[in-house]
Amino acid sequence: MKLWKCTVCGYIHEGEDAPEICPKCAAAKEKFIELSKEDADKVYNSDRTNDIHMEIILLARKIAQLCEEGIKLNLDPACVATFTKAKDEAWVIKQRSKAEIEGHMKKGKW
Repeated sequence: MKLWKCTVCGYIHEGEDAPEICPKCAAAKEKFIELSKEDADKVYNSDRTNDIHMEIILLARKIAQLCEEGIKLNLDPACVATFTKAKDEAWVIKQRSKAEIEGHMKKGKW
Protein backbone atom coordinates (compact mmCIF):
# COMPACT_ATOMS: atom_id res chain seq x y z
CA MET A 1 0.00 0.00 0.00
CA LYS A 2 1.13 3.54 -0.69
CA LEU A 3 0.67 6.62 1.46
CA TRP A 4 -0.45 9.90 -0.07
CA LYS A 5 -0.29 13.30 1.64
CA CYS A 6 -2.60 16.21 0.87
CA THR A 7 -0.41 19.25 0.31
CA VAL A 8 -3.26 21.53 1.36
CA CYS A 9 -4.18 20.15 4.80
CA GLY A 10 -1.70 17.33 5.52
CA TYR A 11 -4.25 14.49 5.53
CA ILE A 12 -2.61 11.08 4.98
CA HIS A 13 -4.40 8.59 2.71
CA GLU A 14 -3.54 4.91 2.36
CA GLY A 15 -4.20 3.26 -0.99
CA GLU A 16 -2.82 2.41 -4.41
CA ASP A 17 -3.89 5.85 -5.65
CA ALA A 18 -4.64 9.20 -4.07
CA PRO A 19 -8.33 9.80 -3.38
CA GLU A 20 -10.33 11.79 -5.91
CA ILE A 21 -11.15 14.35 -3.20
CA CYS A 22 -9.44 14.88 0.16
CA PRO A 23 -11.77 13.62 2.94
CA LYS A 24 -10.62 16.46 5.20
CA CYS A 25 -10.43 19.59 3.03
CA ALA A 26 -11.99 18.52 -0.30
CA ALA A 27 -8.83 19.28 -2.28
CA ALA A 28 -8.55 17.62 -5.68
CA LYS A 29 -6.53 14.45 -6.29
CA GLU A 30 -3.78 16.52 -7.93
CA LYS A 31 -2.99 18.10 -4.52
CA PHE A 32 -1.76 14.75 -3.16
CA ILE A 33 1.86 13.63 -3.24
CA GLU A 34 3.05 10.08 -2.70
CA LEU A 35 5.19 9.72 0.41
CA SER A 36 8.62 8.19 0.02
CA LYS A 37 9.23 4.78 1.59
CA GLU A 38 11.23 6.48 4.35
CA ASP A 39 8.40 8.92 5.13
CA ALA A 40 5.77 6.19 4.92
CA ASP A 41 7.79 4.05 7.34
CA LYS A 42 7.84 6.99 9.80
CA VAL A 43 4.05 7.16 9.66
CA TYR A 44 3.57 3.41 10.10
CA ASN A 45 6.21 3.07 12.83
CA SER A 46 4.80 5.92 14.90
CA ASP A 47 1.16 4.88 14.60
CA ARG A 48 1.08 2.83 17.81
CA THR A 49 3.07 5.30 19.92
CA ASN A 50 0.76 8.12 18.83
CA ASP A 51 -2.22 5.99 19.91
CA ILE A 52 -0.55 5.37 23.28
CA HIS A 53 0.00 9.10 23.77
CA MET A 54 -3.65 9.79 22.95
CA GLU A 55 -4.75 7.18 25.48
CA ILE A 56 -2.47 8.75 28.12
CA ILE A 57 -4.08 12.14 27.39
CA LEU A 58 -7.55 10.65 27.92
CA LEU A 59 -6.50 8.92 31.14
CA ALA A 60 -4.88 12.10 32.48
CA ARG A 61 -8.09 14.00 31.76
CA LYS A 62 -10.07 11.34 33.63
CA ILE A 63 -7.67 11.63 36.61
CA ALA A 64 -8.14 15.41 36.62
CA GLN A 65 -11.94 14.99 36.58
CA LEU A 66 -11.82 12.55 39.50
CA CYS A 67 -9.58 14.94 41.40
CA GLU A 68 -12.05 17.79 40.80
CA GLU A 69 -14.78 15.63 42.31
CA GLY A 70 -12.60 14.87 45.33
CA ILE A 71 -11.74 18.56 45.77
CA LYS A 72 -15.44 19.49 45.71
CA LEU A 73 -16.25 16.84 48.33
CA ASN A 74 -13.76 18.68 50.58
CA LEU A 75 -13.46 15.85 53.10
CA ASP A 76 -10.41 17.27 54.87
CA PRO A 77 -7.42 19.50 54.05
CA ALA A 78 -4.98 16.61 53.50
CA CYS A 79 -7.36 14.88 51.13
CA VAL A 80 -7.99 18.09 49.17
CA ALA A 81 -4.23 18.72 48.99
CA THR A 82 -3.66 15.22 47.61
CA PHE A 83 -6.37 15.67 44.98
CA THR A 84 -5.01 19.10 44.06
CA LYS A 85 -1.48 17.77 43.62
CA ALA A 86 -2.71 14.80 41.55
CA LYS A 87 -4.76 17.14 39.36
CA ASP A 88 -1.67 19.32 38.74
CA GLU A 89 0.42 16.23 37.94
CA ALA A 90 -2.25 14.97 35.51
CA TRP A 91 -2.04 18.31 33.68
CA VAL A 92 1.73 17.88 33.28
CA ILE A 93 1.35 14.32 32.01
CA LYS A 94 -1.33 15.39 29.53
CA GLN A 95 0.71 18.32 28.22
CA ARG A 96 3.86 16.18 27.90
CA SER A 97 2.05 13.68 25.68
CA LYS A 98 0.47 16.47 23.62
CA ALA A 99 3.90 18.00 23.07
CA GLU A 100 5.28 14.61 22.01
CA ILE A 101 2.50 14.16 19.46
CA GLU A 102 3.20 17.66 18.14
CA GLY A 103 6.88 16.73 17.80
CA HIS A 104 5.95 13.58 15.90
CA MET A 105 3.79 15.58 13.52
CA LYS A 106 6.56 18.09 12.84
CA LYS A 107 8.79 15.13 11.92
CA GLY A 108 6.14 13.65 9.61
CA LYS A 109 5.29 10.81 11.99
CA TRP A 110 1.47 10.86 12.11
